[in-house]
Amino acid sequence: MSYTVPLGPYHPALEEPCRIDLDCEGETVRGAEIRLKFNFRGVEWLAERKNFIQAVALIERVCGICSNVHAMTFCRALETLAGVDVPERARHIRLVVAELERVTSHLLWTGLAAEIMGFQTLFMACFALRERAMDVLEGLSGNRVNYGMNRVGGVTRDIADPGAIRSEVLRLREETLKKIAPVFLDDRTVRARCAGIGVLSGDLARAWGAVGPTARASGVPQDIRKAAPYEAYGRLDFHVPLETAGDVNARVVVRLLELIETYGLLEQALGTMPGGPLAGPEFVEIPAGEATARSEAPRGECFYYVAAGGAEAPLRVKIRTPSFVNMPLVAAMVRGANLADVPLINASIDPCYSCTCR
Repeated sequence: MSYTVPLGPYHPALEEPCRIDLDCEGETVRGAEIRLKFNFRGVEWLAERKNFIQAVALIERVCGICSNVHAMTFCRALETLAGVDVPERARHIRLVVAELERVTSHLLWTGLAAEIMGFQTLFMACFALRERAMDVLEGLSGNRVNYGMNRVGGVTRDIADPGAIRSEVLRLREETLKKIAPVFLDDRTVRARCAGIGVLSGDLARAWGAVGPTARASGVPQDIRKAAPYEAYGRLDFHVPLETAGDVNARVVVRLLELIETYGLLEQALGTMPGGPLAGPEFVEIPAGEATARSEAPRGECFYYVAAGGAEAPLRVKIRTPSFVNMPLVAAMVRGANLADVPLINASIDPCYSCTCR
């Protein structure tokens, strides 16, 4: 018997509003149609009606989980337009905030994945660690989200005690390896729930332009931090985890291994923090022209295009979020899957509907 099952736009299995119409035959999904745009906020339109300083603050509100990477990428595009060099200390601080944000994002995802699988204890353990990472960001910036650390030409705040943050990062790494990683990597129940589910082949990932952990779990070795290094990434040593199975379990493994690599990046950046100023000129004039910038957000490549006409406001701001290219792949992942596995498959790409619909 064939029938259509609507999932969303508001549903306990969805973190944000989205609708997925599932064409089913019995309990087997034969096709899916994804519908977005339930949370449109007009951020790009608003950015073109603000001056450049106001636009930085506005664009940081594109996403609540990865707010910093949006503001940083926008500033990097403006710095390319203006020909501004960012001081080395500011580059390191930007990296530290970006990687701490990656920690909070990946721990959020692991917690939600655990909840969907029914591991309430593991869910609480993930969120307890995430709270401590957010405490570190609050100590740096005064905020748990929307940190306000970026400005054109550098950063707004210094890291007064890198050693203290480094010590907390080491403790977070130790507890992740002790409490979180063994369950996700070795537990038979997790493997039974995730292995062979929602498979995305490497060829399909390349053809559809998948990015971030979703792509790397299908064997696509694309990470902007390595492919086109920015800030201080080119001077630090880190590994890009890859898996080839392309299933939910592979996406779990890639994120866990990436989280551990992130702790190592933070340890290096905080241990080699150079001295110097936090920013370039106090007032930066943005000339006419256009520029792009790419950064590796927690979910994958974040792309910005900015055009300026020599006035105090941008002519055009175009944002492409990682979820914009990853979400259509869910329709391919759920084909042939059991209906009960759809929420976990959808969550495995760590979708952010609000920043995509911005």
